[in-house]
Amino acid sequence: MIATLHGAVADYGGRRALGPFDLALSGGEIVALVGPSGCGKSTALRLLAGLEKPTAGSVTRQAGRGETALVFQSPTLAPWLSALDNVALPLVLAGQAQAQARQTAALALKRVGLNAAMDKSPAQLSGGMAMRASLARALVADPRLLLLDEPFAALDEITRRQLADDVLALVADLKPAVLFVTHNVEEAVYMASRVVVMTPGPGRQAGELAIEGALSRPAGFRTTPGFRAAAETVSAMLAQAMEAVPA
Repeated sequence: MIATLHGAVADYGGRRALGPFDLALSGGEIVALVGPSGCGKSTALRLLAGLEKPTAGSVTRQAGRGETALVFQSPTLAPWLSALDNVALPLVLAGQAQAQARQTAALALKRVGLNAAMDKSPAQLSGGMAMRASLARALVADPRLLLLDEPFAALDEITRRQLADDVLALVADLKPAVLFVTHNVEEAVYMASRVVVMTPGPGRQAGELAIEGALSRPAGFRTTPGFRAAAETVSAMLAQAMEAVPA
């Protein structure tokens, strides 16, 4: 396992936000986390990222420093740097020579289809392009653990679908363990090898569903009976979780 939460609990100001919650992530799999607003999805992600410590329980990560990458809903690119220098920044901060870092960053940008936008500033990028640059920056160091916190939420449907396929292709190539947080059930089923449903806060695991098929989704996958059945199953699990009252 690349990362695990075991009985993880997070309290803020005397209020429980998460847990106890268990989750395990293996290399090469994408786990989608879905649940109602305020259930602790992003809290679980921050615990796995090492940005916060649990109030109780444990967090285990095999991915060391520089081997965990995060992508948030906002691209969070440095506005004074070009797309190329934004992507190179993690490597430069890790001590890599700037010339080598920029060369590696250029390859990462080509991988996400931004080879013609390397010299553009974030202000010159569309929302989809900025998110692609954020993905390139997250993946430039070949992380073992990739954490995605609703990265497509602010994008239009066409761009969301294009980026979903981009992420699946990149994961197939690099094989990190991925946690994908989303409110969108169909997006979760499309993106994930496994969907975990959470109860209302403080979030606990309400259920889990393995999604059949290779993660390189074929054209028309969303219209297949298997996809529709999985989406309906997850929706039903989520509806049932919404009715649950945590002990």
